[in-house]
Order: sequence, then structure tokens, then C-alpha cells
Amino acid sequence: MQALHKLALLTVLLASSTASIANDKPNLKFSTTKVAPGLHMLQGVGGFTGGNIGLSVGEDGVVMIDDSMPPMLDIMKQAIATVTDKKVDFLINTHVHGDHIGNNEALGKAGTHIVAHENLRTHLLEKGVRGANGMQEAPKAALPVITFSHEMNFHLNGEDAHIFHVAHAHTDGDAVIHFKNANVIHTGDTLFNGMFPYIDLNSGGSVQGYIDAQKKILSLCNDKTKIIPGHGPLANLRDLQTSITMLEDAKHIITKLIKAGKNEEEIVALNPLEKYHQDWHWSFITTERMTRQLVKGLSQTHKHSDSATSHSH
Repeated sequence: MQALHKLALLTVLLASSTASIANDKPNLKFSTTKVAPGLHMLQGVGGFTGGNIGLSVGEDGVVMIDDSMPPMLDIMKQAIATVTDKKVDFLINTHVHGDHIGNNEALGKAGTHIVAHENLRTHLLEKGVRGANGMQEAPKAALPVITFSHEMNFHLNGEDAHIFHVAHAHTDGDAVIHFKNANVIHTGDTLFNGMFPYIDLNSGGSVQGYIDAQKKILSLCNDKTKIIPGHGPLANLRDLQTSITMLEDAKHIITKLIKAGKNEEEIVALNPLEKYHQDWHWSFITTERMTRQLVKGLSQTHKHSDSATSHSH
């Protein structure tokens, strides 16, 4: 497991009030990897810097995918400057978590047009953003100004970039970006490469929706596809297939125990995902936490199917 994922992420995944991080970790920086002509992946080095960032640079301008957290603004700008001296024209938010949209306000004030699924904008308007003293109203500059419900396309920098929504996956407002010509996909947090994923049940995510999202992405892949995950190293078709196989098996294991009448604590005590512990657990989604989120998510599904069955008789 990469060192940058060994920090505890609970506070930073869901919040942007992390002003001390950059000061505490003076060696933090973003590495830039060219994944295709005009397309780059920015990834944190030396500690946790938020989600992986995508950058499309060409004659039509700069399109960026996700924007880390406020303490990382300066090192993020430094990394972008190694690729281009142009300003960011469009910013695509893959979902609402603070480690992916934490610099929306700064970029919005600089004239960047923010693009996102409509549920993300609604979430920010209704729930606000996390500040030093809890939740507060989202600044106008941080809000997406272009939203979509199902899909949209960008025709810039010689690319046909297809942006599409995957429903109730990591959250209720996930966007996946497929650069068709370059054969590159940015998944946002619908893929944590080589790690147990975080499925945000409280923000509209679901276990089956998460698996369905990965299968949809897989259907767009071939052996040469490069996948920029929300977290973890650059991925490929095999990495994505491995994730789907693990998730479907884990879902099967937990569902069986729920149907046998066991409650969350009983299931956790059995350590049913032990075989995945060594390869998949990490500091934020430990094997126990993965088990608990599957139990919670699948228990909801089980209840719904039970009530549907009883109503049909």
C-alpha cells in the first residue's frame, strides 16, 4: 500500500478544514504523470493530498478534474505549472467530498467554470460545506455553474470527453469522465485502486450502485485503457476487474450472513472478510469498517426486498 494512504483520512475525506496539514508535512507535493498526449494525472507524494487530479491541456485551454483541499492549493498550482502556464478554464467535480472539491472557491474566484452533476450542486446548497466551526453556507464561487443530470460532452483539446453520472455509487452525485480518443477514464471515487472503497451511504451511495458503476466503467475499457482512480496508483482493466470480483464476493459473503439473521456486531465478530485483509485494508477503510459499511448498506437492501415480497402476497 502506498505511503500516502497510510494517514488517517476520516477528517479529510469529509471535510476541508485541514489548514495545518501542509505545515505539518513540508514534503508534500504532487507528482505529474503523462497518461496520454495532453492528459496528465496529479497524485500526492509524501502524505495525503486528497484525490487524484486529472488535467487536459491543449490549444483550447485547460480542463481539470477535482482540486484537492485548501492546504494543498499552492503545491497543486506548482504541479499544474510544470504542465501548463495557462489558467484552468473548466473544473469537473467528480463528487462532493472535501478532498476532491476543497479548492472550488479559489478556482471559482479565479474565473474557472465549475462543472458537476446536479445533485452535487444541490448538496452544497442544502448542506453547505464544513468550516472551522461546523457546517456553513457554501461560498457562491465554490458552486458548480454548469450541471448535468445524466451525461454531457466536452469537445476540447482534440478530445471527445464523455461525462456521465453513475447513480447511487460512491455518493448520489458521482461523475465519471471518459476521454474516448485517448482511451483514458477518470473514475473519481468509484474506484479506490487496490484498497477497500469508501461507500458513502449517508450521501446516497450504495453497495450495488458502486458495483454497477464499476461494471459500467469496465464496459468502456480494453487492454490499453488507462484509468485514473479517485485514490491509488494509475489503474488498468485488470485492476478494475479485480476490484469488481472482490466487491461481488464480499457482497455475497455479507448478504448470506444477513439472511441468516445475524446482526452487525455478530457479523463483525466473525471477521468474514479476513481473506481480503492483507491486500485491501488501509487506514481509513479497515477490514472492520468495510464489513460494517457492507452490513449497513446491504441490510437496507434486504429490508426493502423483504417488504416488497410481503406486499406482493
